[in-house]
Amino acid sequence: MLCLGVSGGLDKVYECRPELPSTFLHDGAAVLVRDGRVIAAIEEERLNRVKHSNKFPSHSIKYCLEAAGVQLSDVDRIAFYATEAYCNAMLERLFVSQPSDVIPMDARLLLRTMLAQEFSTEVDQSRISFVSHHQAHAVSAFAMSGFEKSLVLAIDGGGEFLSGLVAIGAGSDVNQLVSFPESDSLGLFYLETIRYLGYSLFDEYKVMGLAPYGDPAPYRKLFEQFYELGDNGGYRLHLDRIGPTLVRNIQVRRKGTPFTQQHRDVSASLQEALERIVFHILRHYREATGMSRLCLAGGVAHNCTVNGKLLYSGLFEDIFVQPAAHDAGCALGAALMASHEIGQSAPRERLQEVYWGPDVGTEHTVEQELNAWAGHLDIERSDDVAGRAADWMANGAVIGWVQGRSEFGPRALGNRSILADPRPAANKDRINAMVKKREGYRPFAPSVLEEDAPEYFDLPAGLREFPFMNFVVRVHDSKRDLLGAITHVDGTARLQTVSRKSNPSYWGLIDEFRKRTGIPVLLNTSFNNNAEPIVDSVADAVATFLTTELDALVVGSFLVRKRSVTLDDWTSLAVSLPPYTSLYCVRAHTARDRQETICEVRTTFSGGGAVRVSDELFDLLMRVKGEAVLRDLFDFMVLDHTKREALVEELRDLWEQRRVRLHPPSCATHLKSASHQMTELA
Repeated sequence: MLCLGVSGGLDKVYECRPELPSTFLHDGAAVLVRDGRVIAAIEEERLNRVKHSNKFPSHSIKYCLEAAGVQLSDVDRIAFYATEAYCNAMLERLFVSQPSDVIPMDARLLLRTMLAQEFSTEVDQSRISFVSHHQAHAVSAFAMSGFEKSLVLAIDGGGEFLSGLVAIGAGSDVNQLVSFPESDSLGLFYLETIRYLGYSLFDEYKVMGLAPYGDPAPYRKLFEQFYELGDNGGYRLHLDRIGPTLVRNIQVRRKGTPFTQQHRDVSASLQEALERIVFHILRHYREATGMSRLCLAGGVAHNCTVNGKLLYSGLFEDIFVQPAAHDAGCALGAALMASHEIGQSAPRERLQEVYWGPDVGTEHTVEQELNAWAGHLDIERSDDVAGRAADWMANGAVIGWVQGRSEFGPRALGNRSILADPRPAANKDRINAMVKKREGYRPFAPSVLEEDAPEYFDLPAGLREFPFMNFVVRVHDSKRDLLGAITHVDGTARLQTVSRKSNPSYWGLIDEFRKRTGIPVLLNTSFNNNAEPIVDSVADAVATFLTTELDALVVGSFLVRKRSVTLDDWTSLAVSLPPYTSLYCVRAHTARDRQETICEVRTTFSGGGAVRVSDELFDLLMRVKGEAVLRDLFDFMVLDHTKREALVEELRDLWEQRRVRLHPPSCATHLKSASHQMTELA
């Protein structure tokens, strides 16, 4: 039996439909299970290249079907990650705000229509299910935990007017004990506070990393005004008090401005308040139910600091955190719920790995893709890429590492990673500056050989498997100076243990590094720059490699370095516009109150905004139909060498921001270019 779980929005990546008035139509994904076992899963952002994509996950669905070698018509059940009643209510709200004859007010009909458009096949309404959002979170964790029974806590920002639930998982069932209203959302509590620290939605993890630099004491009493702890694990939030209180008591930080100690202390107080509430809930239900094991899901479950403190508390014997705990993980839960409904429950096995995405490809296809960039890359095939890569890192290089199938979820777990020596503390600042372009305080995670983890990290008794970077653990005092690049200011690290069985390629790389340095640990961070999701394909990896200061790249069995590139090499590339990019000319007032025409490149996704470009570049981009070779465009526009260099530099900046694409020309474009040249000669 095949069941497909789906999360995300109800429009396409190139459409700019007004956002539905809800808190959870984001993190699109698709997960395909056969007889309760996952066979393929991917987040839409990995394929459409839009962070936290709130669009319909058509690319993800296509990948899952292709990976299984099936058609949509072969799928027995398609499950969406919200109830039908809630989706209909959201559609009605959308209709009130913007009446439309195109968008049906029936969620089931809308989903069937979109599937028919994307896959050219009719889907009978009996094959479509809608599931409870937070139940999907809960099931995604318990069904993957391997526990026969456990307490389950699912908490996030919101969905279906709720913000979480507590449940009991037993056998193949998850039964709710209590739910939390959206007015008491711990996710919104965190989000509302970080707005006054210069952050917004999806930045919560940044504040978690800032908190250890602060002291919660100065603002503890202030934060106690924002929540009340009640009887029987209950609590109440006063979200409306946060803004007015913080404005009166702190200097509000604007995005991009420096952090003060005050901001660090507020971060610490926020983190402490969250921990107090979570522990209050769980202590009660641990005692009331007698459950000695815990499953966590929902966006708040990505707070690895809370998870780590729960681990060390001894409150539970074992804790499982679903690695894609955010809303993409609801696609997993929805698929498993549908499978259970038709009689195929997930087997009671502990999840060991989530390498469910597209494979990097055969050696032949990888070589072809890399060779297409021959003007920009030096490429060498090797039978010992692990040994060579370990040599590079032992000698100070920071590398991109792309192997096998990509990971499902927000963490790079050794198949789409940026890797470096974990010892020099300077590596943290270097990578933050050269690749991530992010705040210098933010930590990097260690990957350690599973069998060596207890030597370097203080792990609770009996626990040594932490494959998903879900827990912040203590670095042994004696190892903190040694592991300077991955040890946070408070002596902790967000740990990934690497199993030889689950990922022999990555295990082998770390082991080669150990042979050269004596250290079975690598610094591991996601392979992406600050403008994009984690890379998925070879093309993604090359683009990120060429638009950052990474020293080297390893893809499959190929070692890649950068070449010294000429203007001719750049102009041999093709340029194209992503489907989410648009070109605009607008009239605007200058500083002297005069009007002028401003040319802009805009992106339709949230947070993309507009970037001003030169008139010449705007003219060039307006000539791009599909894709066009830069040299042909420059020749047509009759540009001299200096102007070509300036426009290439401007294009490279836009490419780094992922507002345009630069890539080797396709065969069709090559033929078109040759035809153009023949016409000129004639």
